[in-house]
Formats: sequence, structure tokens, C-alpha cells
Amino acid sequence: MKKLLLVLPAVAILGALLAFWLPARSLLVAYTLPDYPDWPAPQQRLAAVDEGEIYYPTRSPYDLERILSDLENAPITTGLGYLSYPKETRGPIPAMVILPGSGGINPGREHDYAAWLNDRGIAAFVLEYYQPRGFNQASNYLVRTSAVTEFDLVTDAYAALQLLGSSPLIDAEKIGVIGFSYGGMAARLAMDSRIHQALAGDIAPFALHIDVYGPCYQRLESPAVTGAPILTLRGTEDASNDLQACEAREAELRELGTEVKAIVYQGAGHAWEVDSPREMQEEAPYLSGCEVIYDASGRPFLNGQPLNNYPADASLATRVAARFSSGRQFQDCVGYGYIVGRDQATRDQAFTDIETFLTGRGFLSP
Repeated sequence: MKKLLLVLPAVAILGALLAFWLPARSLLVAYTLPDYPDWPAPQQRLAAVDEGEIYYPTRSPYDLERILSDLENAPITTGLGYLSYPKETRGPIPAMVILPGSGGINPGREHDYAAWLNDRGIAAFVLEYYQPRGFNQASNYLVRTSAVTEFDLVTDAYAALQLLGSSPLIDAEKIGVIGFSYGGMAARLAMDSRIHQALAGDIAPFALHIDVYGPCYQRLESPAVTGAPILTLRGTEDASNDLQACEAREAELRELGTEVKAIVYQGAGHAWEVDSPREMQEEAPYLSGCEVIYDASGRPFLNGQPLNNYPADASLATRVAARFSSGRQFQDCVGYGYIVGRDQATRDQAFTDIETFLTGRGFLSP
């Protein structure tokens, strides 16, 4: 167990900001980071009979910098996911890796998408990224969303890609990734060719990406991308998605040769699939008007100032504490309040648009 003294925002964090260096409204909290769980040995390959709860090998790098240059020193962890197939599976079929939002697997969303995909002949693998790192739904939200980063999610996603590709029931050339909020951010970041090469360079990358309301304040300065297409879905009333920043991220991908299909739903908020009722969350924070820019080594900067002021061999506790201590650098670009919750009309339209996208890329028959 690792003792950690944190300065935590006193408000609840919703959506995908993952307590990512958020400033102000703080109180001093002592917290103990959990140990990784002692789980069954992870599977290196999948047999045709394997489904349901699956343990697989992955790592917890925490930072982009570690993925790019120090991955061998990232802690080895055992990942957890839930694999499901269509009722009748004959021969290799497409598959989708599903990355949850920062609140974790949410009623009405991740497993509902898995069932929806299964009904259309596509295998689904829902990732659980908190439990493998010792957290559960009872864990402090701010700590778990700061102790498990989007780069841990990307690492899990590529580990899942490798595992799914070993199944005799799955077409290794037709595995995509869809993410929601925090997971949407990770699904988009996974397009960076450096990340693919570092995490799974010996296999084909994801065949397609779907970013569902993933925030866009990070600029990786990617020199190249994998070439796979991406669909992005956002709402005009979701302030956690700075639409101007999202347009800039999408333009950067297009300049690198990526096919980008971007859809913005008028009047839609955040997390339109979840079972909780649609409402304005007045205290939900978001970033707007600032960008976290990564240099060639993968180190993040804001306004020219580094955000990771620790050595490459820093402990997890040091890394997490650094995120909180740098929060004051964001004080001029944090706002509060946006719409969150079930929006049936937008949910239905999103399913239609995703189906069209999958059909156009050979995952579904016309």
C-alpha cells in the first residue's frame, strides 16, 4: 500500500476530465493507493470456448512518455474484460473493444453496446480498467481517476487487441475500438503510430476507432497515425467537449491522412446512453480554452510549462500527487456545469450512425 497526501477538488468530477490536473476548490486528503489484486494467471491466447470474464496481460505506464521510451519499466498488471459473442458464431467475425468512461462501466452503456454489437454479428470485449489496479466503485472518484490514466486505457486496449486477435473466432484484421468520454479520448489517442508501435507493433493496429464525446484538450503532436478511420460523436450541450478544440483535433488527423467522420448532435449533452436521468450538473467541471501539448518525448506542457515534474523512475504516488499539485496551472480555463444523462433520441441516432459507419468499413453487411 502506498500512502499519498493529496490536494483534492471538493466537488464531484463527472464525465471524462478524470480529475486531470483540476485546480481550486480544494481540501487536504490523506489517501492510501491500493495494491494490484492477486488474480488468476492471465491468458496469452483465446480458445474458441473462452468467453465471459477474461484475464489478460497488460501494463500500467501512467504517462505517454513511459509508453514511448520506458515501457519495459512500466508495472506489469493483469487486465480484466468481458468477452461476448453473437448467439451463432461461424468462422472469424469482427470484434470491438469497448472502453468505459471515467465513472467505469455504467448501466445502459458499455454492456448495452456489447449486446447491440452481438446482435449484429460482432464480438465485443468490455474493458474494466479500475479493478485491475485495485480500485472499485466505492473508491474515491478523484483518486481513482487520477491514479488510472488515459494512457493506461490505451495500453489495456492494445493488450486486448493482441488477445482478441489470437481467437479462432475473431478476424484479427477487423478489430475496432469504441470509447466513451475518458474512453473516447483513449480510443482517439490510440491512433498515434508511435503508441501502436510501442504497445503492439508486431500486429496490425485497430481497423477503426469511434470516439463518443471524448474531451479534446490534449494535443499529442502525432507525427503519424495508423491510417484507420475514425467516427466522432458529440453534443452541442456537452461543455466537457470543447467543440472548437475537437474540430482542431479532427483537422490534425485529416492532415495526417485519416478519414474522419464527425457528427455533432444538436441539443445533446454528455453520456446520453446511461440510465440516470438527463439533468444539468451544475458542479461538473470542464476544460475550455487551453491545450495540453506533448513534446516528441511524450512529456505534457501547458503554456510552455511542464506538467510532469518528476523523474522517469518516479513512483505511482509521486505521479498522482504531481497531477494535483499542477492544478493551479489550469485555473484560467476551468468552467462548471453541463448536461449529463439519458437522451433516448440521441442514443437511437448514435446507434444508427455507428451502424452506418461499421457497415461502410466492412464490419457489417449492407
